Amino acid sequence: MANVRNKKKDKKVRAPFPVSYTLGEELCNSISHGVGAVFAVLALVLMLVQTVPQGDPWKTVSAAVYGASLILLYTMSTLYHAFKPNLVKRVFRIFDHCTIYFLIAGTYTPYTLNTLRGPWGWSLFGVVWGITLLGVVLNAISIEKFKVFSSISYIVMGWAIILAFKPLYDNLASSGLWLLIGGGVCYTLGIIFYALKKWRYMHSIWHAFVLAGTVMHFFSIYLYVLA
Repeated sequence: MANVRNKKKDKKVRAPFPVSYTLGEELCNSISHGVGAVFAVLALVLMLVQTVPQGDPWKTVSAAVYGASLILLYTMSTLYHAFKPNLVKRVFRIFDHCTIYFLIAGTYTPYTLNTLRGPWGWSLFGVVWGITLLGVVLNAISIEKFKVFSSISYIVMGWAIILAFKPLYDNLASSGLWLLIGGGVCYTLGIIFYALKKWRYMHSIWHAFVLAGTVMHFFSIYLYVLA
């Protein structure tokens, strides 16, 4: 009986990988987000150097959370695309999808705890992090089973900030607001290329849009939220 179970387990592990990329594609995918991981570390250092001397715990904590979410996403994505299709890659695929939630919530954190902070800030903070925890649990259970939920929740979470557009407009410099919106547009447009995964190198283009969105959000936060 034990041997039968082991055979079933092995068969499950060797099942066709959900997403298949060529070696060239995976090189582009891993290198692009490897660059993102380096940028994320530099971003965290810059934000902490900027906020710690100010003595404002709200800014320092939110900078740390945002920076950590950047490092997590880009590191997990780089490792996921670096491995050949096997059990390890499957594990990092779960991490990759979960860290998307962390990046969205991490990006919200500086805005909600500093620019908004009041009822709007705390409400968005609670909702976004609540959905993040739910999304992580569901993705850990099954990415394929809950992929529709994940896709919808990523978009809804990302654009939920428009609910607080008025207080955000009143408290954030116009340049910071436009960088925030521009970053959201980059992420959203990138989804088009993510959906075209059957075409070669579309996922790498998706990565480029993610990097562009990240850079715009970083400068919005670094220059206009944490300054």
